[in-house]
Amino acid sequence: MILASAPLWTLPFSALAALAYALPALVPRHLSAVNARRLLWLAWVLHAISLLVLLMGPARFGFAPALSVTAWLVVLAYMIETQFFPKLRARWAVGGLGAVTVVLAWVYPGALLTTQASAWLPLHFALGLSAYGMFAAAVVHAWMMTRTEHDIRQAQEGSSGLPLLTLERLTFRFVTAGFVLLTATLVAGALFGEALYGQGHNPWRWDHKRVFAVLSWITFAALLVGRNQWGWRGRRAVRVLYIGAGLLLLSYAGSRFVLEVLIGRVG
Repeated sequence: MILASAPLWTLPFSALAALAYALPALVPRHLSAVNARRLLWLAWVLHAISLLVLLMGPARFGFAPALSVTAWLVVLAYMIETQFFPKLRARWAVGGLGAVTVVLAWVYPGALLTTQASAWLPLHFALGLSAYGMFAAAVVHAWMMTRTEHDIRQAQEGSSGLPLLTLERLTFRFVTAGFVLLTATLVAGALFGEALYGQGHNPWRWDHKRVFAVLSWITFAALLVGRNQWGWRGRRAVRVLYIGAGLLLLSYAGSRFVLEVLIGRVG
């Protein structure tokens, strides 16, 4: 069942954001680095406006807005990184990611948020989505790291524009930040679930979302311990990162996708 899209008056913001994201992704050779960066900043601002619109009465949220916020954070991380690493080349990837998620969030705006929830619930959402964003950034860097390693093995210049060790260091910085945020999200949900979501919510209920979230936490913890204790790196570390990210994706976005799109239950 296809859900109703967001209000029609929000379409210009989403369409312009998607277009500004798509241009650096589709025609990278026809844009200078400066112009591409300006377009991505413009897209990022329009993207923020389109997300804020979803949270203006009546506020909605679901799997697509969650992915959209995650992409917004990834773009922000990339734009900040390019200030320190000007040679970093991934604008076509982040531009494509941003364009797709903006369109998805307009087509599938999600369910109406309950009015019985606590005023602290947005903070809880922010922690969880920030964890999503950090792990998504880690996945993007791990993918670039894999491509760079392949290029080196083929005696070619790295396509990412950064040395392999730098990419690896950045990847694990994002993993560490995401792990801290995910830990805070799980602890807050377990200890204050009823206060956050309203009376009748069981904070200790082991539903599919919590199971996948805890499994992802265990996977990321194993990755960090493995790196610190046994020096995990390269393909092994990337595989564990992908597994953890996949489990985390299933914990909220995946479950909401099933409910909203495959089953058609909006609430």
